Amino acid sequence: MTNSITPPRELTEQWASEKCYDERDWLYELHIAARAAQWGADQELEACCKELEYNFMPDSSSLRAARRPKPPSLKERLSKAIIDGDEREALKLLEALPNDYTD
Repeated sequence: MTNSITPPRELTEQWASEKCYDERDWLYELHIAARAAQWGADQELEACCKELEYNFMPDSSSLRAARRPKPPSLKERLSKAIIDGDEREALKLLEALPNDYTD
């Protein structure tokens, strides 16, 4: 972990190459800013976890899980859409399933 608040140049270059944005509408800058903010938050979270482990809590996994929850799985999102009666979302999620989905 670095002590700098600025992400390493290599990370910024990696984010710039992800191409999940439209270069015409400031989305490039927003993409880089969002990734940099997430990186900074991850650095802070890791520092907090280390401090907690050192001083208070031998297991900081609960803090990490609360601050970085896993996104719901496709199956969970599909179940919620069906329960909520959101047919459009359910169909969109069904179309996103790979042909060999086995969960």
